[in-house]
Amino acid sequence: MAKELKELTPRSKDYSQWYLDLVIKAELAENSAVRGCMVIKPYGYAIWEKMQRQLDDMFKETGHVNAYFPLFIPKSFLSREADHVEGFAKECAVVTHYRLKNAPDGSGVVVDPEAKLEEELIVRPTSETIIWSTYKNWIQSYRDLPILINQWANVVRWEMRTRLFLRTAEFLWQEGHTAHATKQEAIEEAKQMINVYAEFAEKYMAMPVVKGLKSESERFAGAIDTYTIEALMQDGKALQSGTSHFLGQNFAKAFDVQFTDQNGKRDYVWATSWGVSTRLMGALIMSHSDDNGLVLPPKLAPYQVVIVPIYKNSEQLQQIDEKVAGIVQRLKAFGISVKYDNSDNKKPGWKFSEYELKGVPVRLAMGGRDLENNTIEVARRDTLTKETLSCDNIETHIKSLLDEMQENIYKKAADFRASQIRKVNSYEEFKVEIEKGGFLLCHWDGTPETEERVKEETKATIRCIPLDGDKTPGKCMVTGKPSAQRVLFARAY
Repeated sequence: MAKELKELTPRSKDYSQWYLDLVIKAELAENSAVRGCMVIKPYGYAIWEKMQRQLDDMFKETGHVNAYFPLFIPKSFLSREADHVEGFAKECAVVTHYRLKNAPDGSGVVVDPEAKLEEELIVRPTSETIIWSTYKNWIQSYRDLPILINQWANVVRWEMRTRLFLRTAEFLWQEGHTAHATKQEAIEEAKQMINVYAEFAEKYMAMPVVKGLKSESERFAGAIDTYTIEALMQDGKALQSGTSHFLGQNFAKAFDVQFTDQNGKRDYVWATSWGVSTRLMGALIMSHSDDNGLVLPPKLAPYQVVIVPIYKNSEQLQQIDEKVAGIVQRLKAFGISVKYDNSDNKKPGWKFSEYELKGVPVRLAMGGRDLENNTIEVARRDTLTKETLSCDNIETHIKSLLDEMQENIYKKAADFRASQIRKVNSYEEFKVEIEKGGFLLCHWDGTPETEERVKEETKATIRCIPLDGDKTPGKCMVTGKPSAQRVLFARAY
């Protein structure tokens, strides 16, 4: 049974299959009866809840509040902002009727043709349009600004090629939508939120990211500027992990949202939107996990410690139960989440394999000899090392061990990324290097034509124009034309 649990396709053999095996076997999610949609299972949802809770706290610390807006958007709303509708039109799910009826031949139910909607409704792919139609009613003067709202919701984008967590027809996310009196205030908001995402990715997900601006062709539909955080997965592909958009006055003009400023002058409101989704689950898996299963940073693990008893009979189990109860209490007092698994329907070896597969950071095991010696076995998931320690002050040791593991998991990912970033100066060299994966820093002439050519010929895209780093001008690797700074290319999910 234990062996069966751990049979993942090795990453080196088939990375894509390894990922799918891991999502299924670690009981994170599974495909649903609806094509392209997923069921997030309790263990996967527990990780998402930890992410959600932490992000929600960070949003509220920066002055944002939560609200909720409708799932359905009138079709006419989407067409008001031209770039926006063009960007999302191919992915929209459309509601045309509101009633079913029994088929005349008794074969089941059919759509009632008499129940056709006067105006078709779009199942939200993103909420800018419905929210800005609402903000029009909320904003009259500068006193009503800024509006700093976030919503936790589901969205639907009718994807044809799907992969659990990374790309599904329906997914969970948060979307912030803010309204401001000045252009500068909105720009600062967009920058602030990409910094929040970067802090969350690095401090909690233990995943290093590059902050940058998207090129014009990669921007969000309807945005003036899109800020992004880009992460590098273990297979050398990039993953866009969060975006924050400066929308200018585009949506305010589309929905006629104006305000009276302090001088009595009427002007359109300045806007931002920003979001991360359950795609972060895919990022977490692919940043750290190995051929044995998940590797979870302690700050996002549903439980940070699992304790497994090893016993010969019920009498010995009772003694271990009593000993462990005190340890559990002390760990919880230190704010450590812990599970004691004394279930009798699975052997200790099976449990060890299961918790390793599920990425529980620390596993403690206590047997008869440990009971006599006042010791406990401590196993780390990140390094797969074990040691036997005294039970005295074990909670202090575990607390510092979890902090050390969080740092170690980040360092491992950062060291890997550092080894995968290369400067490339010629297009011929680029074509060779892109086959090896990783982030390539190259000069680009700033034109969409050059960008499109690189994409068509190599399948690599500009992930971002980095905000930090080398700003030295140079010559475009493709055309030789002047380039303001190096940009980040990669193949991406």
